[in-house]
Amino acid sequence: MMLPLWLLVSSGLIAASRGNLSHDRSQPATSDEVVVAGSKVILSCKVEDPEDSSLQWSNPAQQTLYFGEKRALRDLRIQLENSTANELSISIDNTTLADEGEYTCTIFTRPVRTAKAMVTVLGIPQKPQISGYSGPLREGDVAVLTCVSSGSKPAAYLRWKKGDKHLTGQSSEVSKDANGKTFTVSSHVEITVGKEDDGANVTCTVDHASMQISGKSALQRLSVFYKPTAKIEPKPEHPQEGDNLVLHCKGEGNPIPQDYKWEKDGVDTPLLDAQDNILSFPNLNKSDSGTYICYASNLVGNSIARYTLSVSDASPMTPQRDSYHAIVGGVVAFVIFFLLILLIVLGHYLIRHKGTYLTHEAKGSDDAPDADTAIINAEGGQPGGDDKKEYFI
Repeated sequence: MMLPLWLLVSSGLIAASRGNLSHDRSQPATSDEVVVAGSKVILSCKVEDPEDSSLQWSNPAQQTLYFGEKRALRDLRIQLENSTANELSISIDNTTLADEGEYTCTIFTRPVRTAKAMVTVLGIPQKPQISGYSGPLREGDVAVLTCVSSGSKPAAYLRWKKGDKHLTGQSSEVSKDANGKTFTVSSHVEITVGKEDDGANVTCTVDHASMQISGKSALQRLSVFYKPTAKIEPKPEHPQEGDNLVLHCKGEGNPIPQDYKWEKDGVDTPLLDAQDNILSFPNLNKSDSGTYICYASNLVGNSIARYTLSVSDASPMTPQRDSYHAIVGGVVAFVIFFLLILLIVLGHYLIRHKGTYLTHEAKGSDDAPDADTAIINAEGGQPGGDDKKEYFI
């Protein structure tokens, strides 16, 4: 696994040339390498003038690995990458901590020349483990948590968070593992828990140069017992005389309150209509007015809620009825107004068409010498026509 430059710089493991500082064309040159355990490392040795000699790689135990193209050690993890007159490159796959050490590149000229390459193998830390949490805590208790991770090389760094907030004040310890090459790191943190910490996640993360993307983490979820809070909710909200009123005492806490008690301020007798967190008033009357107290309790403590009941006279006109009658009154007023406008329009029409209406006698009175002639004229008769007269003897 190739490591980025910033990671090598931060860990103090920078590759450096191990060749002769003075320029010698027959002097081989190598470089130090850093590799994560389990990954592949490539060792390259180069020379400008081989003087007709071959290059050779040896391990820290001075065992020959490759002489030119010839394999010398039967370790299938070690493979030839490139072999020319000027270069000999080999690779070690699936590296372990035992592969760490100083490797030697040799060219058998006169005199024999060598170059060293230091291979550093990073031990990957194991996933951290959190201990010290022993179940639900009470509000105000102190949680002492310990985080441990082993197998890192060099020693890893542990950091704590509660939710999205970094925790400070932790102490750390480093010790060598039994193999003498890797380290175990531990960190301790103390948290004074409150109500807001119920359900909070505390994480311990291990940071190390061998982990390029993100560290490994362990999580501990906190459970905090805290005293309840109580609140009384009436139904209906605005009770009147004769209503069926129910007072509901809502308690919230951890654990959830299971014990409820009702009292009426100034009254020593028990309330017969109280059942757990419910207090009922069938057929409410003015004598029920007063201040009612609810006690909600859990194993941590209790909380008190108060409700003042003031019973008002039952009104035949409830707000809803008032609204209904207001609507009906508005409709009636509109109808009356419409009829009034209609009458005005009709009267105006009749006035405009007013004429002279005469009786039959009046119609024939014009130019008539007497009443009989006027009647005859009104009925369409002629003055010279035959008159029909009746005589009474």
